[in-house]
Amino acid sequence: MSVGKTMPDSHSKNEQTAMIGIGEYRVGSFPMMTIGLGSCIGLTLYDDSLKVGAMVHIMLPESAGRKDRPGKYADTAVPAIIKELNAMGCKNRSLVAKMAGGAAMFEYFGANLNIGERNAVKVRTLLEENHIRVAREDVGGKCGRSVTFLPANSGKFSIRRADGTTAEL
Repeated sequence: MSVGKTMPDSHSKNEQTAMIGIGEYRVGSFPMMTIGLGSCIGLTLYDDSLKVGAMVHIMLPESAGRKDRPGKYADTAVPAIIKELNAMGCKNRSLVAKMAGGAAMFEYFGANLNIGERNAVKVRTLLEENHIRVAREDVGGKCGRSVTFLPANSGKFSIRRADGTTAEL
C-alpha cells in the first residue's frame, strides 16, 4: 500500500507528480499519473469540498483472497482507497469517480477472457455498492491510455491515448 501526503503548496510548478504503477494507489491533493493502461483500469475518486482524491491502477477484477497488493485487484483496491479517503474526512456520497482503461488488448482470446471489460464491470459494481457516482469514463476499445489526475485543480482528469488523441473527463 502506498499512501501519499498532501504537499503544502498544491499549485507549485516544482511539485512532483506521483507515478502510480500497476497495483499501486495514492491518496492526497498532489498531481498523480498512471501510464500504460491496457486492460487495466485507472480509477480516481475525488471530493470537491476537500480538494482531495485517490488514484489506483487496477490490474484484475478479483483478488481470490490474496492480500499482498490491495491496489492490484478491483475487489480490494476500491475498498482500500475509500477507507483512506474516509479517514481524511470524505463521505462516500460526496466522492465522484472517473475511470479509464479496460481495453480489449487480446481480442483473439474471445469475450470470456476480456479482462478489460471484466475490470470495468467489477469497478462499476463496487462503486455502486458504496454509493459513489461514476461521473465520466473512457473504457473499452482497443487502445491503451495514460491518465493524469490533478485533485488540487478541481479533480482534473486528462487522458492521453496510445493513438495520439487526448481527452479531458
